[in-house]
Amino acid sequence: MSNPGGVRRWLVCLAVCAGVLTGCETSTDAGEDPAPADPSATPSAAPSPRASSTGSPTRDEAASPSPVPRADRAPAVPARFRRDRAMATIRWLAREVGPREGSSAAFRRAARRVARRFSGLGYDVRRQSFAVPEGNSWGVPVPAGRSTNVIAAPEGFRSGRPHLLVGAHLDTVPQAPGAEDNASGVAVLLELARMAARDGTRLPVVFVAFGAEEPRGDGDALHHFGSTAYVNRMSPRERRGLQAMVSLDRVGVGTVVPVCTGGLSPLRVRAMLVRGAGDMDVPVSTCSDNAASDHWSFEKAGEPVARIGSTPYAGYHSAQDVPAVVNPAQLGRVGRVMWGWVTR
Repeated sequence: MSNPGGVRRWLVCLAVCAGVLTGCETSTDAGEDPAPADPSATPSAAPSPRASSTGSPTRDEAASPSPVPRADRAPAVPARFRRDRAMATIRWLAREVGPREGSSAAFRRAARRVARRFSGLGYDVRRQSFAVPEGNSWGVPVPAGRSTNVIAAPEGFRSGRPHLLVGAHLDTVPQAPGAEDNASGVAVLLELARMAARDGTRLPVVFVAFGAEEPRGDGDALHHFGSTAYVNRMSPRERRGLQAMVSLDRVGVGTVVPVCTGGLSPLRVRAMLVRGAGDMDVPVSTCSDNAASDHWSFEKAGEPVARIGSTPYAGYHSAQDVPAVVNPAQLGRVGRVMWGWVTR
C-alpha cells in the first residue's frame, strides 16, 4: 500500500462501526416485573401526577386509547395477575394504614400512596375532592370533612370517547382495618392497572379508588359519596363515552365470585363477566338486587354496571377484618375474570 496511514484509519473505522452495530441489539422482556418489597413505594423513575385538582376531572383531556406496551418492545410473556402483589397491598392497607374512614388522616395517607402507585405505572392521576357530612358510620360517630377520589387515566385519555371504568372504594368504617372491605378490591384494582399499563386493553380503562363509600347514616343520601360525586361531575359527553362500570368491593372471600347489579342496569355487563368466568372455569353466582357499592351511583344515572364481590364473612365491619380473612386464590379468580373482561 502506498498510504499505510490511510489503511490504519480505514481498519479503525471498521472496528468502531462493528462495535456500534453490536451495541445496538435490543433486549426483550423475560417475563413479569418482580414484585416490589413495599407495594406503597414509588419507583425512583416514576413520573409525577400530571395534574391535581379539587374539582371534577378535566373534560376531554388529551390522550391515547389505553396504556400499551412500548412500540419497540412487545412483552415476551403476557401479563398475569399476581396474588402475592395483591396480598402485599392488602397487608399494607390493613396493617400499616389500618382503619381509614373517608375524611380521616389515615385515608388521606392511603390516597396519597395509591396515587403514587398509579403515577408510577404511567397514568395521569387526578384527585377529586368532595364534602362529606357528619353522621354515624356503622355505630361510630364521624365528623364532617372532605374526602377524595383518586382517578387514574391512560396518558392522553379523552373522556368523551368509548372507555371502561373500574372502581374500588379505599375507605373503611372507623372500627375496621378493612382487609376484605375493601383493601381486597383496591388490591385487585392496582393489579389490573399494572397489567393494563404493561399489555394494554380493548378500550381505555379509567381506574378509580373512591373515597367515602361507607355509610354515614341510613339511605342513599348518606352512602357512596365518592362515586356520587364522580357521576354528578360527569359531562354529557363523558356519560356517552362510558361504556361500562364495574365496582370491586369485598372480592377476597369464598370460592364463588358474586356478579351482581342493583336491578336497574341492563344485564349485558354482568353477562359478559359471567361468560368470561365460564370460559375460565371460575364459578360465579348472580343477583340483581345489590345496591350496596359504588356501582349503584352509576346505575342510578343510567350507566351499564356490575358489582363483583359481597360474599358474607364473620369479620365484616369489625376489628376482625384482617388480612388472614382474605383468600389469595379468590383474589386470583376475580383478577382473571376482570382481566378477561377488559381485554377481550
